[in-house]
Amino acid sequence: MKKIIALIAIAIAVSSLTYFAACNNQENETQASNKEDSIKQVVARGDYLANHVAGCMDCHSKRDFSKFSGPAIPGTEGQGGEAFSHDLLDAIPGVIYASNITPDSATGIGTWTDDDILKAITQGINKKGDTLFPIMPFANYNHMAKSDLMSIIAYLHTLKPVKNSVPERHLMIPVSLAYPAQAVQKSIDNNTAPPESDPVSYGGYLVNAADCGTCHTPFVKGQPDFSRRFAGGNTFTLPAFKVTSSNITPDSATGIGSWTLDRFMNKFTVCREESGYNYDPGKENTIMPIKYYSGMTDNDLKAIYAFLKTLAPVKNKVEKYPR
Repeated sequence: MKKIIALIAIAIAVSSLTYFAACNNQENETQASNKEDSIKQVVARGDYLANHVAGCMDCHSKRDFSKFSGPAIPGTEGQGGEAFSHDLLDAIPGVIYASNITPDSATGIGTWTDDDILKAITQGINKKGDTLFPIMPFANYNHMAKSDLMSIIAYLHTLKPVKNSVPERHLMIPVSLAYPAQAVQKSIDNNTAPPESDPVSYGGYLVNAADCGTCHTPFVKGQPDFSRRFAGGNTFTLPAFKVTSSNITPDSATGIGSWTLDRFMNKFTVCREESGYNYDPGKENTIMPIKYYSGMTDNDLKAIYAFLKTLAPVKNKVEKYPR
């Protein structure tokens, strides 16, 4: 009888151990699955921001201006090398080349830590300690939510490494003269994004991240005229066309004051279909990366519209395609 009881006890113990082991395995698998899902969500957010809001892939890829709005040439995403020069825009004091931001160890950011990348993005200081020219809008990114910035960094790590050495910049002024020190805070740890339920504030957050102000604020003697912020008027000269940035203040005569939400949305959503950008517009092209921005969600585009409508109207008539 005692042997039977002992055997039953052993059986119960083995069964219990098997049960708890199975529970632990299931719990571990659930935790691993949750962690993997969380990482995927972070990378997806970074993909969205880098490609459709913050313009990383716009500047750091090779663009094809034989098509409307210059979409990226497939395979060049993040490789850098695009030139931004005085010939393109009078306000640029020399020539600056977009960096290779793919994880190539020799020519890109493959050996950079997350902190190295974050410092470059938000402080304008690269791994070598060199100061970046503020055509890279680090002063804007300096005010983005840290979670969004880390999402972008996570996404950059997933890019295909591209070996592409980028030329050194050539400036006509010391870069220190252009560094926007007052606009750069030392720590971004407390940065947060406004709630999406507040479309005006969230729209302002997106406009900052997209750096709309740089192109759409007129430059005077190389400096942005903040008294006419978003009033347009900068002429960009490319080999095949010239285009001047639009007045996007709500001035009814010269800006977007008379624009309906549908008209504003259609400016972007038309490029969600290949037919909206896959054609040669000749001299009526644009440097504005509409193809990229078209990937923004409807709610984000609506938030940007809501924010722009709150700006002070500035009367500034712009000739979009100057001769």
